[in-house]
Amino acid sequence: MMTDEQLMILAEEYQTPMHIFDMDVLKKRVAFLKNHLPAHVSLCYAVKANTFIIKELCGQVERFEVCSPGELAICRRLHVPMEQVVLSGVYKTPAVMEMLFREGVSIGVFTAESMEQYLLLSELAEKYSMKIKLLLRLTSGNQFGMDESVLIQVIHLSRENAWVEVEGIQFFSGTQKNSIKKLKRELTYVDAFIQRLEAEEDFQVKELEFGPGLPVSYFQGEDFDEIAFLAEFSEVLGEMTSRVKLTFELGRSIAASCGTYMTSIVDAKVNKKQNYAIVDGGIHQLVYYGQSMAMKHPYCHVLPEKEEGETVEWNLFGSLCTVNDILVKQMPVRNLRVGDVVVFEKTGAYSTTEGIALFLSRDLPKILLRGEDGTIQILRDAVDTDPLNTPSYNG
Repeated sequence: MMTDEQLMILAEEYQTPMHIFDMDVLKKRVAFLKNHLPAHVSLCYAVKANTFIIKELCGQVERFEVCSPGELAICRRLHVPMEQVVLSGVYKTPAVMEMLFREGVSIGVFTAESMEQYLLLSELAEKYSMKIKLLLRLTSGNQFGMDESVLIQVIHLSRENAWVEVEGIQFFSGTQKNSIKKLKRELTYVDAFIQRLEAEEDFQVKELEFGPGLPVSYFQGEDFDEIAFLAEFSEVLGEMTSRVKLTFELGRSIAASCGTYMTSIVDAKVNKKQNYAIVDGGIHQLVYYGQSMAMKHPYCHVLPEKEEGETVEWNLFGSLCTVNDILVKQMPVRNLRVGDVVVFEKTGAYSTTEGIALFLSRDLPKILLRGEDGTIQILRDAVDTDPLNTPSYNG
């Protein structure tokens, strides 16, 4: 992990706001998860969490979950082996799907979230004489996936299709799940359904891709023993009756710890006895789970650290013209000054890919990558967004 001195050097050389992703931290995180989960569990990285660390995760995880044409294009540009891709998503653009089949791109496994998706993929597989593998997504009670009855219908149809092989089930139900009881209920339900498919439908499920939604402790004061949690969860996995290939789809849990976001104080004032500090970044660049930063204190600190001066509570706001642009409320800081740098930790997941990045046409921040040897690469320089928000009258 980078020291405060190293962070200040980066802030001075590259200028804030910026994201930096530490590959030493990332690879240690993947190793930690593998060491604390059963050996038969494979890891699938959800690229929606952070597209800037995909290349570094090649060879570290077994699969990459892709949910949009844009994510697929990014993976292809980065030369991610397509046989390691799970092509998922609640909407599979027909033209994009046909392009893949026409070009003969060999996707590792597709998901089907509806009868409509199954029919689309089935027709394309037959049209282009390409055998494909499918995971059928079982709904957890929302807009994603299929009811049990529809999923069974798809299994019946697939038996008559020489081009489609149903490999198994996909099941996700949310994120930030810190309840072992809830995870056990979900696994018990899916396990029983798999047994029912075998007993009543004579269908052997080979694989379960499961989204456990492993939690990340983002805020100070949260009492979470991850090692004990994963040990207990591993015991639950050992109680499963079905002996299937088990793949965990993880995004936040893999990516969060490797990211640091730095933003500088650009203004400081007192309004009606409240201290307000404005930074050059904001909520358009920094996203924690549930946008609850205003209610809790994330792991953050101010540099350079001062040894003298009074400690005062400051409200940190971003540069957007909205009262909602709150990063931290009542943060105790010693001798805060314009030019100080605020360092936010655990920002590796979603901050670069989720949120209101185009609001007010502010620039997108720089993105840096720190290699395991300490070298720095600029993965993306600051980007003007005003061209994207400017109307074109030239046809």
